[in-house]
Amino acid sequence: MSRPTHILRHEHRVIEQGLRALDGMCFKLKLGEPVPPESLTQILDFIRNFADHFHHTKEETYLFPALQEYGIQDEAGPLEFLRNEHETERLLLGELGMAVEEYRHGDSAAAERFVGAACSFRDHLVGHMQQEDAILYSLAEEMLDEPVKASLLKSFTQENARAGELSRRYERLAGELEQAWAV
Repeated sequence: MSRPTHILRHEHRVIEQGLRALDGMCFKLKLGEPVPPESLTQILDFIRNFADHFHHTKEETYLFPALQEYGIQDEAGPLEFLRNEHETERLLLGELGMAVEEYRHGDSAAAERFVGAACSFRDHLVGHMQQEDAILYSLAEEMLDEPVKASLLKSFTQENARAGELSRRYERLAGELEQAWAV
C-alpha cells in the first residue's frame, strides 16, 4: 500500500525539478543572457500552483491537523513553525512574481531582482523540504496509526483526482522546464 508521505515526497521531487530549472534561468541571467519572459512566467506559475496551492495545501489541510491530534504541538510548536515557513515562501514568491512582471515590461534591473528573489526562494524551499523529508514525514510514518494513514492517503488521492489533468500537466511542465533550463 502506498503511504501518504510517499505522495508528498514525490511532490517534493517534482518541485526539485522546477527548482533546477529556476537555477538554470538564474545562471543565464547572471551571465547577461536573455531568458524569455514566457519561461519565467511558466516557472512562476508552476511554483505558485503546484508547490504552494497543490502541495502545501495538502500538508496544511490534512497532515498538520492529523499530527496535531497525535500530540504534535501547533501553536508555538513545530506545526506553527512549518506554517510560518510556508508563509515566508509565499512572501518570497510574491517578490519573485513582481520581478517577473518587471522583467516582462523591460525593466533593466529586473533580471538582477529576479535572480535575488529566486535564490532566496530556492534556498528557503530546499531547506524546508529537507526538514520535511527527514523529520516531519518520518515522524508521521512512526506516529500515525494505519487508519489515519489510510484516511490521509484517501484525502491526498481525492485532491489529486480533483486536480486531475492540471496536476499531471504541472508534473510534465516541471520535467520540460528542467530539461530546457537545468545546467
